[in-house]
Amino acid sequence: MHLQILDLDGSVAAQASLRGINPWDSVSTIDLRDIAPRLRLWSRERTIRVARGRIAAHAPDGPTLHLIGSGDFHHLAAVLMERAREPITVVHIDNHPDWVRLAPRWHCGSWVNRALRLPKVQRVITLGPCSDDLVRPDLKGGNLPALAAGRIVLFPWEHAPSRVWRRLPDGPGRRWKDGHIHWQNLAETGFETALDAIIPLISTDAVWLSIDKDVLDEREALTNWDQGRMPLSALLQIIAAVGARKHIVGADICGEFSPIAHTNWFKRWEARADQPQRNTDAAMLARNEETNRQLLMAIAKAAR
Repeated sequence: MHLQILDLDGSVAAQASLRGINPWDSVSTIDLRDIAPRLRLWSRERTIRVARGRIAAHAPDGPTLHLIGSGDFHHLAAVLMERAREPITVVHIDNHPDWVRLAPRWHCGSWVNRALRLPKVQRVITLGPCSDDLVRPDLKGGNLPALAAGRIVLFPWEHAPSRVWRRLPDGPGRRWKDGHIHWQNLAETGFETALDAIIPLISTDAVWLSIDKDVLDEREALTNWDQGRMPLSALLQIIAAVGARKHIVGADICGEFSPIAHTNWFKRWEARADQPQRNTDAAMLARNEETNRQLLMAIAKAAR
């Protein structure tokens, strides 16, 4: 497996130990910091074209694990998935469903919809959300039609039933009752049992893992977003279970912490409205690096 760093905010480039924890087929870095302010949170199509061109110019031949930096850049995952050569299922592990249909076309909170438009993406299975995005998701632009159609499958880590305006058919991970979607919460159903039910939902042999570390508790990672409650041990179990029965052809990891200094006034407003205001220190950044080390080792092992 190849390791590729998309250097957008310096957060991954500073984690030097990641390059040597596995005998990677290659290690490369793509410098995107000059266009990062225009990519952060959301981006116009012309900036995405620039990023896509640079990524294509340095694309390794074979399964690649991409490190993206802050979750503010998670929409670049859909650009990376464009290079899939066979039908894939995206296993998306995140505190947020990233399925908002009202957001700009290239937005870190809407990239799942972009991925679903790709010809090779058969389904997105989202695991772990605890966020308020699942409170009245119909009013917040959640892609409930894709959920109803089975293109999106969602298993929260732990979330109360979601009030919705219209009835949805029952499906994997959920049932409808009394105006609410009742979720099959991973934390409540027995995690190993839940995994046994999730893996058969992957209809393709090839899998792409897309991980945002904000799915984890703050004791195990510090990110720019509100965070969930999935233990790192559970995340590592998911990776191992997928790799044991499927072929991991690509992966991306985001969810680093990096300082935000938006010059665009709308992005500045959005960040203040949606993101917690945090300071960090060396101990917190070291915690992120150690979590990344465990994730990289788990994915490299599962992809063999």
